[in-house]
Amino acid sequence: MTTTHPVTSRDAANGPDAAPDLAFWREHTTIALQPVAAPSILGLFGFAVSTFMVAANLAGWFGNAITTPLVLFPFAFAFGGIAQLLAAMWSYRARDGLATAVHGAWGSFWIGYGIYTLLVALGVAPGVATYPDARVGFGYWFIGLAAVTWTGFVAALADNIATALVLLTVAAGSTLLAIGWTVGVPGLVTIGAIVLVASAILAWYTASAMVLAGSMGRIVLPIGSRGGPNKLGSIPRQPIEYAAGEPGIKIGQ
Repeated sequence: MTTTHPVTSRDAANGPDAAPDLAFWREHTTIALQPVAAPSILGLFGFAVSTFMVAANLAGWFGNAITTPLVLFPFAFAFGGIAQLLAAMWSYRARDGLATAVHGAWGSFWIGYGIYTLLVALGVAPGVATYPDARVGFGYWFIGLAAVTWTGFVAALADNIATALVLLTVAAGSTLLAIGWTVGVPGLVTIGAIVLVASAILAWYTASAMVLAGSMGRIVLPIGSRGGPNKLGSIPRQPIEYAAGEPGIKIGQ
């Protein structure tokens, strides 16, 4: 909802540099709500499951270089990529810049990763296991992802602890993968993959907490919200925060 505040006789009487009469506008504003569920629920679940599967494969827990990419491609492309991109676009509606940036970046990555693994499996693109140049190029993917995610981590510190921990582990894992692939240290790739598995577990927890709080109307799994209710059983903030900002608008998720 977009609102404009033209100058009224009440405002003009106070001079051109005076603040507008906010009480007047609060009393004369029509509120039209178009609420959406928290987009990060879908985004975090998509990230959690896709990251767990791919990171477990990178850590050497399952799979091979021939058939596994064909199995990972559709899931990483759809649930990791498309689902997170949708979450990013809906985060625009929720006016959540952090979720828009992180889900958008990682959703795009998962789509690219899915396409890349398919091309490798079909023998069209070079794989990181056999081509050093491809390995270094793939490492540079994670340099960019790490940079975006570290920024997201800093921003999340002002929101809630759970999201900050998710982004901290994602950024750390991406950094280790970037170094491991660009420098050629397989041990760092394995460690980075294990750190990403931890981030997937934290993402699952955070998304589950949001689902349960929305369905039950109370805090079931605390996420350490800054300035909000965190105790078990407490009631989350009301969806309309009239006095906190724009009429009828709640910024974020």
